Amino acid sequence: MNVPRMQLVLSENWTMTPARDLPVLVRWAREAEEAGFDSVMISEHVVLGPDAGARGRMANPREYALPGNQDPFTPWPSPLTLLAAISSVTSTLRLAAAAVLAPLRHPLLLARELGTLDLLARGRLIVLPTVSWSRDEYAALGVDFGRRGRMLDEHLEIWELLWRESPVSYHGEFYRFDEVYFEPKAYRPTGPVLWFGGAGLSEHLLRRVRRWGSGFNPLGYPPAADIEALLAVRPGLELAGGTRALFADAGSCAPLGPALEHIPQRMAEGYTTFCIKPSQFLDDPGRVGAFCHEVMRRVRALV
Repeated sequence: MNVPRMQLVLSENWTMTPARDLPVLVRWAREAEEAGFDSVMISEHVVLGPDAGARGRMANPREYALPGNQDPFTPWPSPLTLLAAISSVTSTLRLAAAAVLAPLRHPLLLARELGTLDLLARGRLIVLPTVSWSRDEYAALGVDFGRRGRMLDEHLEIWELLWRESPVSYHGEFYRFDEVYFEPKAYRPTGPVLWFGGAGLSEHLLRRVRRWGSGFNPLGYPPAADIEALLAVRPGLELAGGTRALFADAGSCAPLGPALEHIPQRMAEGYTTFCIKPSQFLDDPGRVGAFCHEVMRRVRALV
């Protein structure tokens, strides 16, 4: 069995480092690359509103932020800016911009940001465009929450055109323009690598994966039948799964061993990449490099 790709989650680590100390995240990314990690991931919100915590707060602050379970004061720095900084100090590490909220931007502007970062990183960018869940966030930015899925589809259609050729014209329901020239383009004619994800396998998700997807990063682990359906429409899809932090109480870190034990089973199901958030397992920001080495050692031993 091959060693899986490991992805270090750089979002939501504020129990371990102050939210304003962004250079420490850049350092962790470099240390992850040195340890043999394949990629780092940074997620996104532009703003949060009261609905961020409408379902109650997470029991342990080291848990993942999910729809409706987080403090509205949770910090969410710009993923593209952070990944650009990480690109400058790494050479092989892939850069995953997870949960890029496409409908909150104009597709030409977002394509410019993504294409420039991908070119700067020489094709190492992974983009997971999504519509997200917060009505408050959409309201604050003046975007219709109910039309966000159709807006995302137009983003994807426009990006596909922009990566290939100039000039480009487009006449959709939400975006219209004629003969725009888009230079420089992304690193490859197909643009940045696109992943998709979500809590369920909808018809819309299947359609997007079939046409544009190179990877799938779900929320949790979908049923095996859903994974089989995905692989049927997109053979060779990169499947990303999570690690399982088991907290003894609301104030403690989780042990690392049990979080990794399921990896061989998930690899047998087709998963190739596994995400891990360091603050779930340690509180010392100076030990993230050693933690990454320990993760790789344990994973190699497991498989």
